[in-house]
Amino acid sequence: MAILEPLPAIIISFCFLGIMLYKRVNLGITLNATALLLALLSVSWQEIPGIIYATVDYRTSEGLLTISVVLATFGVMLLSQLYKETGEINRLSENLSRIIKNPKAILSVLPAVIGFLPVAGGALMSAPLVDSEAERLKLKPEKKAYVNLWFRHTIFPVYPLSQVLIITVGVTEITMASIIVRQIPAVIAMIIVGYIIGFWRVQNPKSKEKTAKEKNSLNSNFKNFLTSFSPIIVTIIATVCMELISPGLAKQGIDVLIATIVGIIVLIVITKPSLRVLKIPLKSTGIYGVTLAAYGAFFLKGTVSAEGISQILKTVLMNGSVDILLFLTVIPALLGFLTGSANGGVAIGASILAGVLSFSPKTAALLYMSAYLGYIIAPTHLCFAFTANYFKCSLGKIYKYVIPSFLITIITVLLTYFLI
Repeated sequence: MAILEPLPAIIISFCFLGIMLYKRVNLGITLNATALLLALLSVSWQEIPGIIYATVDYRTSEGLLTISVVLATFGVMLLSQLYKETGEINRLSENLSRIIKNPKAILSVLPAVIGFLPVAGGALMSAPLVDSEAERLKLKPEKKAYVNLWFRHTIFPVYPLSQVLIITVGVTEITMASIIVRQIPAVIAMIIVGYIIGFWRVQNPKSKEKTAKEKNSLNSNFKNFLTSFSPIIVTIIATVCMELISPGLAKQGIDVLIATIVGIIVLIVITKPSLRVLKIPLKSTGIYGVTLAAYGAFFLKGTVSAEGISQILKTVLMNGSVDILLFLTVIPALLGFLTGSANGGVAIGASILAGVLSFSPKTAALLYMSAYLGYIIAPTHLCFAFTANYFKCSLGKIYKYVIPSFLITIITVLLTYFLI
């Protein structure tokens, strides 16, 4: 027998969630603890083991999806950490900076390329290179910080290995390709607005004509760049091909899992790391925290979907007292902002909506972009904090560029939602 009715259970559990987030408790622990508390308050305790088991029951499509997404999340984090530990990410960025001589172009592309590695605070990896190139354009510190932060995050809405995208696919059960297609306009808007705001009235320095030696060096740098980038390229191609060949694998989350394994193998073949280097990522607590958060997203969704809990929100929506658009925009954006995590915004937002609506590519993309944009501008966002600290400027000075960028992008997202 349940201790409380669904509504009080939801209120208490999400107040607990807010406290955990305020205390900066690891998101994986927070999501799982909230799901467990909600289960203890809203269903008979004898049912809780069943809910936990159903989340990872490989005999069901939902359980298999959870297992695949959790393992794929672990794989993506492992690939990212191996890129860092083997030094391949440094070689990739160095060769790219030698290939592209236009400072504006390199400042637009380099943070995005580093963004292919979805590691916490990853903007710090591109900051030194951005700083060097930005000096040639004589950008102010706040402009340097904005360019580094904004362009790093332009790639993720259409990047198949994004942890947020993987979790969105899992909790909404919408194919990755259909979500990515709807997010292309937002990415284009992010790039355009970033370029305009970042380089408004900024002149490129005059470039010298390349010598024959420099042209040969360019070819060499390009080959080295492709070699360093090949694990990521192979992983993306494998994901796309499996979605096209077997949509069933995509719905079960197996496509990204297999593709990630392929990418890791390619990286190991290229870099030939020692056993010691291979062990380093496995000793990192960060990789397990993100993986636990992926499981927590499904556990919380399963708990909210338990009998009677989702009926509260469904009744509210059916009575028309709250518009569904509010649930898909303001709430995920606010959650992303408050948690400093796009994963948190998507996972919690989808859990709130569990059983209330049937997700479509349209609604899944809106949920993702709302949470993602809220996360980008959050002061608790590690990339934001690290970037501001590196370039020694206040958050307020960066916000005067970030807020207009946010508004233009979210308008593009809403226009896409209504018109396409």
